[in-house]
Amino acid sequence: MPISKVIAWVAVIVILAVVTAAVLVVWRRPLMVFAWMERRSLTRQGLRKSVVNAPSGRIAFWEGGSGPTLVFLHGAGDQAGTWSRVLSQLITGHRVLLPDLVGHGDSEPAQGTLTIGMELAGLEALLTARSPQQQVVLIGNSLGAWVAMLYAFQHPERVALVVAVNGGPLRGTRPDVLLNPANREEARRLMQLVRDPGSPPIPGFVLDDVVREAQQGPIGRLSQSAADMQQYLLDDRLKEFKVPVDILWGEADQLLGSAYAKRLEEGLPAARLTLLSRCGHVPQRECPVTFATKLAQLLKDPPSAPLGAPATLVPAAPLP
Repeated sequence: MPISKVIAWVAVIVILAVVTAAVLVVWRRPLMVFAWMERRSLTRQGLRKSVVNAPSGRIAFWEGGSGPTLVFLHGAGDQAGTWSRVLSQLITGHRVLLPDLVGHGDSEPAQGTLTIGMELAGLEALLTARSPQQQVVLIGNSLGAWVAMLYAFQHPERVALVVAVNGGPLRGTRPDVLLNPANREEARRLMQLVRDPGSPPIPGFVLDDVVREAQQGPIGRLSQSAADMQQYLLDDRLKEFKVPVDILWGEADQLLGSAYAKRLEEGLPAARLTLLSRCGHVPQRECPVTFATKLAQLLKDPPSAPLGAPATLVPAAPLP
């Protein structure tokens, strides 16, 4: 056989091997591939990846733009790339910081129990390093909203506004829902609760990866500190909140429904509720255009600060 044909056959075999390997990775670890694509999108949009040191280890974050600082905090089991599809409408005129929360994405630690206290310390380390003299807007989804509100409660002088997206520091109302499903059917039920009914169904092989991540990833590690989390709830202390809060809520969410959002609104001194129809628990992914458009509008006209809010540095409300 001529050498040219041998080379051609070798090339074909190599290509087939690469394609097969890629298919297997997508099949076995679809969530990892999806996260990689989102994070690549952050880089393509001009954001730079850096790290800062925190008590728990290094915190990875993306940074870009200029102007007032928006800090985006993702939910449990997620990573900074979750915001990749909503930045184009927000980065103009703003500086953005997008961290991987402690124990998520590329942020340390990679193993061991995760706690709310660790997440708060990680956010404190990031803001001390990257925005020490400037008030910021904290935009958090799910766990990120909980952490954002706790930080603002403790450091009201450092936060101009909180945008709570399908999350907060109140007790949930769905003890029947398993956040770390043990099998495909439990994962399917969970995904149905957190997404709009009109959204496309999730394939079985992706649900299998949801199970694996829920058991072995950050959600499983956070669940090990469930008892500790109780001390970080603010059900009886919302009236002490000194920072205005925009509550931006995917209305189709059945994990933390609109009744939860209304409890937040009614308990806070200065809050405004905006419902997003046909959006679920993670609206920045499920309906990014609607989410980004509404968030941009809210940022232009935030709610007024509550009476008695600090104009200068004051002692923070104590938390554990």
